[in-house]
Amino acid sequence: MTGPEGVDDLQEAAQPGAGEVTATVIVNAPAARVFAALLAWERQSDWIPFTRVRVVEGDGREGSRIEAVTALGRATLRDEMRVVRVDEPYEIGVVHHGQVLRGPGVLRCTQLGEARTQVVWHEWFHLPGGRAGRLAWPVLWPGSKLGLTQALKRFGRLVEQGRLP
Repeated sequence: MTGPEGVDDLQEAAQPGAGEVTATVIVNAPAARVFAALLAWERQSDWIPFTRVRVVEGDGREGSRIEAVTALGRATLRDEMRVVRVDEPYEIGVVHHGQVLRGPGVLRCTQLGEARTQVVWHEWFHLPGGRAGRLAWPVLWPGSKLGLTQALKRFGRLVEQGRLP
């Protein structure tokens, strides 16, 4: 990272990468409640398997640093991100800026009725490994999409049950 607090590195990571994945779910709850649950970063551990999330710096809102560590057996993936936008109750923007996971992401809430909200989770990752990474992406993408979709469905159920935030 160069510049004040790694600004150059963050700007580079904020550019969309070639790996793109989107998941969507309808949650039977008002957008304000759904949005509050999305901002409860540490609670992501309740709906993203094998993952522990913590706020490293800040209050979880714009400018905050978040760390998510996913561990499966001895394999560990550390995801470092900065919250770059909070437009409550509509959108949370992040930039993943770790060594492996890099690129922008967004969580959007759209109120569909008094007690129905559509949540869209969209990520644009820089694929590691150069050409090999780009060639592997079509094989890895379905698993990424499935995992993201299943996590978001679990999130929706927890919000509907009143267990989140």
